[in-house]
Amino acid sequence: MSNKNIKWHKVLDDANELPEGRVMTVTAEHISICLTHHQGKFSGLDNKCPHQGGPLGEGSIEKGLLRCPWHGWDFDPQTGQSPGFHDDSIVTFPVDVRDDGIYVGVEEEDAHERTVSDVMVETMVNGGVTHVFGMVGHSNLGFADAMRIQEEKGNLKFIGIRHEGAGAFAASAYGKLTGKPAACFGIAGPGATNMYTGMWDAKNDRAPMLALSGGVDTQVVGTGAFQEVDLVSAFEAVADFNHRVQTNSKHAELMTLAVKHAIVNREVSHLTFPDEVQIQKVGDAKAATLDLRIADHEIQPSKAATEKAISMISEAKRPVIIVGHGARFNMEKITELAEMLNAPVLTTFKGKGLIADHHPLGCGVLGRSGTPVASWFMNEADLLCVFGASFSNHTGITPKIPTIQVDFDRLALAKFHKVECPVWGELGATVDILIDQLKGKDLHVVDQRPDVAKRWELWRAEKQSRMQDDHGKGISSVAVFEAMNKLVPDNAVIAVDVGNNTYSFGRYFEPKGQSVLMSGYLGSIGFGFPAAMGAWAAVGNDRPVMSVSGDGGFGQYPMEINTSVKYGMNIKHILLNNGELGKISKEQRAAEFDVWQTSLHNPHFADFATSCGALGIRVTEKSELEAAMQKVLEHDGTALLEVMADVSLI
Repeated sequence: MSNKNIKWHKVLDDANELPEGRVMTVTAEHISICLTHHQGKFSGLDNKCPHQGGPLGEGSIEKGLLRCPWHGWDFDPQTGQSPGFHDDSIVTFPVDVRDDGIYVGVEEEDAHERTVSDVMVETMVNGGVTHVFGMVGHSNLGFADAMRIQEEKGNLKFIGIRHEGAGAFAASAYGKLTGKPAACFGIAGPGATNMYTGMWDAKNDRAPMLALSGGVDTQVVGTGAFQEVDLVSAFEAVADFNHRVQTNSKHAELMTLAVKHAIVNREVSHLTFPDEVQIQKVGDAKAATLDLRIADHEIQPSKAATEKAISMISEAKRPVIIVGHGARFNMEKITELAEMLNAPVLTTFKGKGLIADHHPLGCGVLGRSGTPVASWFMNEADLLCVFGASFSNHTGITPKIPTIQVDFDRLALAKFHKVECPVWGELGATVDILIDQLKGKDLHVVDQRPDVAKRWELWRAEKQSRMQDDHGKGISSVAVFEAMNKLVPDNAVIAVDVGNNTYSFGRYFEPKGQSVLMSGYLGSIGFGFPAAMGAWAAVGNDRPVMSVSGDGGFGQYPMEINTSVKYGMNIKHILLNNGELGKISKEQRAAEFDVWQTSLHNPHFADFATSCGALGIRVTEKSELEAAMQKVLEHDGTALLEVMADVSLI
């Protein structure tokens, strides 16, 4: 190597760290070096074998020759020359043995040259993507380094998860809570395919998400290379925007379109980056922004649809409003409309918490996971006004009552059955028009607030009755969620998993302003704790963040509690441990099958949480529940409350 601009780096504090006849890997600047100690001399060689890049520093000196650990090629441990049948040799570096350690000299690095990854990461950040959940690996290192640069500048937060599936769920939850995309990130092959389930969760629940995958080198695509998966084909069904980045792609434009599709269509965008394209130099190529690239989203409904809706509302006596997850950013206006009409407000399960159950018109969840309060009002209604709901069979919105349906997605209108008044428009713009045109009209609505209060009185009495149930086999779900009703802060974000615990949460927990996140249409077990990580990334310590799961759900991604501890996430997890997949057992019985293969062999989850650096508490008696939950909620950091639950008391 040249002697110009040599910079010396201490690589060992003591020469005795590398005994005679041994080799090791050291690093100077960003250069990996094989340091050898042979015949009393320390030497530095390029760490990459010229055959396939094998790490020479992991090799050995045999019969006076440095042997590559991968394929056994030999080199002189001092000069790097090969005495074998091949004529390759290895670059060497000067070594200086000083009193305070061993130094290796390398040429000073050139200034960083912009790459494809730099341009695309900067464009991604300019588009509002500020959080990435992922795992760095050999086929995404170039893109990862570009993210490192942006994180050091304070423009991006990377959260290194333990499983890419958890990263995708976290990104999905971030999109559901904020309406803005986060990204999940994995390597080629298994890292990317691990993200698949979380991507489907985002797609099904219309959450914006960016999925970023490393890829094998372009020149070996189609040859069966290590970890090669045709990710463009594999993700065709789940990603609304789905492309492989090429050498001659318009790189800034490609990332701009990926982010734009995620935001505008509320969909998943996926890009895969071949290894060599990530580090391709691009000179002074500029990043792009979304400025003037996204139009105003205030789609106003047609005059005819508006007039029909006003006419139907004007004639109604007992209108009811039903809100789904799609209404989550418009509840202030929808609540104003409800109060104008004295209309009870029911939510879908995905919409739980959009109106407080203690609001004079709040009636809780409608459907299988719901309350008898909500179902009573739907059955008594003479008009249903439905905002941002999907009409899933889980909710069970009846087709027998005249209905006004408002949605931004034209295909969602009357998707499953005819509705008398489909209204295509953004919810906020549409509700503004309805309120404005209803003012001063002679309405015929009756005040349904006394009925709401009466139905809640009956249901709360029933819940108190169920609180007394005790079979001596654990704590009931109703007791757990009644404790949460008393103790959980009103502004908390709560991510719930899938299973009997989720049905009980829908039925018994009474939100007072909390935001609820769930795997809605996909209904994927394991969503809860990773979703809480996504929520924490979105709100930090400005709001309390909680998650709820069963033992089956938490068991899907339990190691993510280490992620939570590592990043100082102030997440509180409530785990109902009943020793089985209780919902599946229930379904087997309902279908008249034998209960089979639903039992679980669990660790002591509280001790496990403690071993990870979190606070873990287990409770076995109902009398211990509230004090333990209070302690968990007050803990500064990640905490887990393991409740030994009775599977029959849901």
